[in-house]
Amino acid sequence: MLEKLFKLKEHGTTAKIEIIAGITTFMTMGYILIVNPSILSNAGMDSGAVFTATALSAVIATLVMAFYANMPFALASGMGLNAFFAYTVVLQMGYSWQFALTAVFLEGIIFILMTFFKLRAAIVNSIPHNLKRAVSVGIGLFIAFIGLQNGGVIVDNPATLVSIGHLTSSAALLTIIGIIFTGFLLARNVKGALLYGILFSTVVGIPMGVTQIPENFSIFSLPPSLSPVFFKFDFSNIFSFDMLIVLFTFLFVDLFDTVGTLIGVSTKAGMVDKDGNLPNVHKALLADAVGTTAGAVLGTSTVTTYVESAAGVAEGGRTGLTALSTATLFALSLFIAPLLLMVPSAATAPVLIIVGLFMMSPIKEIDLDDYTEAIPAFLAIIMMPLAYSIAEGIVFGMVSYAILKVITGRYKDVTILGYIVAALFILKYIFLV
Repeated sequence: MLEKLFKLKEHGTTAKIEIIAGITTFMTMGYILIVNPSILSNAGMDSGAVFTATALSAVIATLVMAFYANMPFALASGMGLNAFFAYTVVLQMGYSWQFALTAVFLEGIIFILMTFFKLRAAIVNSIPHNLKRAVSVGIGLFIAFIGLQNGGVIVDNPATLVSIGHLTSSAALLTIIGIIFTGFLLARNVKGALLYGILFSTVVGIPMGVTQIPENFSIFSLPPSLSPVFFKFDFSNIFSFDMLIVLFTFLFVDLFDTVGTLIGVSTKAGMVDKDGNLPNVHKALLADAVGTTAGAVLGTSTVTTYVESAAGVAEGGRTGLTALSTATLFALSLFIAPLLLMVPSAATAPVLIIVGLFMMSPIKEIDLDDYTEAIPAFLAIIMMPLAYSIAEGIVFGMVSYAILKVITGRYKDVTILGYIVAALFILKYIFLV
């Protein structure tokens, strides 16, 4: 049955590999179940209800990815987008969280229409081959940077922006131990090395005081009610200029974060065709659109494809069975939240750092001798970790690519849609930043 649904042999994989990959993906992105309710509660939303909405929307979107797109990507409420929702739209601009949810709902509807007409897929395919390779490398640096932060190896520093943390602290030490142990397993070609690394670090973290076991610990619990946030929309200001700005920002960040993740992870996994395009990408994008729409109805911020899907792909995940495994764990998380909350960020940090290494390999295929190709690729790579945004990396890459091709007389190298996308990026910074 699984073979018929997911065509495992055709993709050179097995059910065991796919399931381990799905578990690994969940373990690296499961933090969203904790972080998202915490962030959105600052906007006045009920954290328990948001927890349930976060899990359910992840299940819905990831199941669409599994069965409709047959791709190994997982989706959930996006980081950055949830912060914009809470801190900018609600706390800074002064709108209600119901207004923000309405903007997310409208975003989802627009994305469904764009996907139906394959406009989003056309945007994906307009990105040049070298930039697609650069996106993979940039994502690698980005998620490695996130891992180093989560593990306390890199910390904020007002003078230099970032600096080395206290490497003798429990969290940083556990991260380093996790890297060494996971690296040992990889060197020994142990299947499931990334997942075993997370489990090992979680257990070792108990005597170190990093993994916390709460008093009166119980593995099972019933999920909180959705009612405080379910279908709570406010359509009274949908034609305001502020709604336009909010909606455009949601659209922009979600579109290019998702595009970047799909391109970067697919390129690394060898899932693109000879022209550098991802077959049936519109199906993957529909999962994102459906997830965002359903998430708004349930009561959470924009749902997007997760860059941590790279961890599952690195474990060999190539089909929708990986996504199905991740979705199943999100469903189970509704009832075993106390157990999942035990896994500390320092236990998943080593995996993110090592996956960053895995994502670097496409740099060997980037043409570094042609500066009209090399400079945009470099800007895309370096801006992702420095700007803390996949979308901003794509912006710098696309705009510099178009400009360099024009001023060197090679304007035919850029597609018409490529020029349109670059122009929209420039207009965004002129009028909205």
